[in-house]
Amino acid sequence: MTLEITVGPPQIAINQGHSVLITERDGQIPCPSKLGLYFFDTRLISNWMIYANGMSWQLLNSGNLFHYASRIFLTNPAIATEQGSIPPHTLQLTVSRSIDGGLHEDIDLVNHGMVPVRFELEIMVRSDFADLFDVKSASVVRRGRITTQWCDDAPSLRTVYRNKDFCRELSVAVRQNDSTPVYANGRISFEVDLQPAQAWHTCLLFELGDGKVRAKAPDECIADVKRSRVGQGLENWQDSVLKIETSNEGFRRLFRQAVEDMASLRLPIEGDHGLDFVPAAGVPWFVALFGRDSLIVSLQNALVYPSFARGTLDILGARQATKCDDFRDAEPGKIPHELRFGELAHFNVVPHAPYYGTADATVLYLIVLHSAWRSTGDRTLLDRHLPTAQRCLDWIDQYGDRDGDGFQEYQTRSSAGYENQGWKDAGDAVLNVDGSKVKGPKALCEIQGYVYDAWQRMAEIFDELGEKDAAGKLRVKARTLFDRFNEAFWDESSGFYAFALDGDKRKVLSIASNPGHCLWSGIVSPDRADRVVRRLMAADMWSGWGIRTLSADHPAYNPFSYQNGSVWPHDNSLIALGFRRYGFAAEAIRIAHAVSNAGSYFMQHQMPELYAGLGRNAMSFPVQYLGANVPQAWAAGSAFFFLQAILGLQPNAPENKLYVDPVLPDWLPDITIKDLQLGQEKFDIQFRRDGLATRWEVLKGDAGAVVNSSFATGRHLHCNR
Repeated sequence: MTLEITVGPPQIAINQGHSVLITERDGQIPCPSKLGLYFFDTRLISNWMIYANGMSWQLLNSGNLFHYASRIFLTNPAIATEQGSIPPHTLQLTVSRSIDGGLHEDIDLVNHGMVPVRFELEIMVRSDFADLFDVKSASVVRRGRITTQWCDDAPSLRTVYRNKDFCRELSVAVRQNDSTPVYANGRISFEVDLQPAQAWHTCLLFELGDGKVRAKAPDECIADVKRSRVGQGLENWQDSVLKIETSNEGFRRLFRQAVEDMASLRLPIEGDHGLDFVPAAGVPWFVALFGRDSLIVSLQNALVYPSFARGTLDILGARQATKCDDFRDAEPGKIPHELRFGELAHFNVVPHAPYYGTADATVLYLIVLHSAWRSTGDRTLLDRHLPTAQRCLDWIDQYGDRDGDGFQEYQTRSSAGYENQGWKDAGDAVLNVDGSKVKGPKALCEIQGYVYDAWQRMAEIFDELGEKDAAGKLRVKARTLFDRFNEAFWDESSGFYAFALDGDKRKVLSIASNPGHCLWSGIVSPDRADRVVRRLMAADMWSGWGIRTLSADHPAYNPFSYQNGSVWPHDNSLIALGFRRYGFAAEAIRIAHAVSNAGSYFMQHQMPELYAGLGRNAMSFPVQYLGANVPQAWAAGSAFFFLQAILGLQPNAPENKLYVDPVLPDWLPDITIKDLQLGQEKFDIQFRRDGLATRWEVLKGDAGAVVNSSFATGRHLHCNR
């Protein structure tokens, strides 16, 4: 019998849109903590506790039903009452919650004892209306005024926070109550009188507001939650997106959970063409529009849910910077990094309304535009977004290249800006070989690759639009960058590319995962690819659960750090695609297997943002990173990139072609993909391992549109391996 180990954070999270509830496993929100009910970057509930005659309940079990619903089962300790002591474990308390803008909470009691009981059920609800940035920094500052009002006629509690023109409000209505509620001493109380086997029920409906618009709680109790608006939305989402069938149950569950995670992270944001849905970065801290994250997730979803790219291009394009603003690190043509709606952003205490401190989002915008066109065949995307794309190209030349040397550099100008502006954006993420911080402006290796890729993709777009001169100029620039990059960043002694160039144009030779992205972008010289792959798979980088962010031999290595030795699933998925691009299918599949296998250990097979970079052995399992976002969009999306790497899928909807180059490993001997959308047509394709070969058959769709073509000989690769 195999021991099954489940790894996961000691909390419950449910979310939908801009609303997120994070509690302890027993459903409570202690104070002080970072838990709570958040709405548009403000914590509306900072303390929620439930008591029986002042006694705390005991947890039996709890968990998520869906991303938007959870249940918590509790029982009683011995409770002293006027009628005598209630024996322990004779009362069942079930707290059920569903969220969709507002929050619906069912409170159910059953007396499993042999005698009647009477006690006071008390629910404490407190609000600090703290800004998310204050909560994260554990430094909550009250800037406005809180008022509370209880209404007896239609039992409800209304709490309002105001600071000048900034407002947040919480209304708690008591409905379907089997006892008359009262409010006193910060608690909503019910007198409960239960005969043996008798049940008791009430609903609490939490309505959330910003002073103008209120998000109402779902009407449905937990038994009917699948028929709610958000429940039906999830089912419709699951019906419309790419699905898989496989005998590998672990990979199937990982993929299905990734699909549900993507559904949970759909963020509605008003755009120029109405309400658009874009992928939020992650729960709990990154339920917001993120330039880099939303763009990479759109790439991951190109074959799963291509419409993500439409919303992302619209929303980010509408917020493209038009002028220089040092506080926000904004420059004309730059795509934003992060958009927040809390009090600190509202009053410009933080620069996130929006903040532009990202060195790669502007480049990734061009890559996503090309990917969306290739996935959907929709030429109107090119016409609509070409002005934005042209401004992105101008930014790359005029602002991304700060000193005119042909490389992209970054350095914040803001007093509240980010020191590091690549995907590794922690303050200590870019280090010299001795562990000291690299001085800027910094030129990260992977961003040079992104530009190389973007220029070639935009050349294809200009060809499609009939602008041959513009296309030719971009290809010349790309070739020049390829040559200069391979001269300036290559280190022959280590057989690896420099992590970055520092402010004095010296190579930063710390061994990190970043050069793996250069394989994905195609900027690596083919004759060097083998050495890059071998270096990334060496023992100091390969944990057994994936490639580490930083070498275990580096003095700053820490497997429990955020980006200096941990393993990031999305990082590994990009590297796996890079391996396949250069013909290293076995190594790509090894990464896919290791990371997917790690995902199977986490609760509900839900891939976390990152996990510890500890080495794997026969007596180990993945170790969580404390504070990792779960669900997290590009972590979930790693399953989609791994599928693409294994099957060698390349969409070309403008020419009505889907290129495949499958290499099924022994641990994944069969897989059928269903409802893969290419342009206006959907495909079902069955892949199966036959000895060392992989066979495939088109079950639905135009079989002539599915063509075998090597993943390693794409248009952007200079020569074959």
